[in-house]
Amino acid sequence: MAYFSGSRDTCPSVKNILLLDSEGKRVAVKYYSDDWPTNSSKLAFEKSVFTKTLKTNARTEAEIAMFENNIVIYKFVQDLHFFVTGGDDENELILAAVLQGFFDAVALLLRNNVDKREALENLDLILLCLDEIVDGGYALIP
Repeated sequence: MAYFSGSRDTCPSVKNILLLDSEGKRVAVKYYSDDWPTNSSKLAFEKSVFTKTLKTNARTEAEIAMFENNIVIYKFVQDLHFFVTGGDDENELILAAVLQGFFDAVALLLRNNVDKREALENLDLILLCLDEIVDGGYALIP
């Protein structure tokens, strides 16, 4: 259990973390917000954020975009697309740190062989990693 020194209102919060393949299909996703109450609304969000970011070059460094009153930080590696979404009032640097932490952890777990096949074979570890990075929507970064 994580303990926070301040109120939860001051803790950085994440609405979702998405790991999609090169076609925009789910590999691993975790939602922490009720902004998308149904599975179909979640799938629609994933498809639209994937489509909006597809033509960008986020392979060397993370990119940032505003999307439906949310900040989306994203990075692409091989055939995997990493996304972290926060509210429009969240700090982009903290969201970027969450994304980088998730990416670094996945790269370690997959022994730097970051691709869809390896990710699916180690899905249990990736989902555990998501639970360790964000707890109930609150970023657990130092």
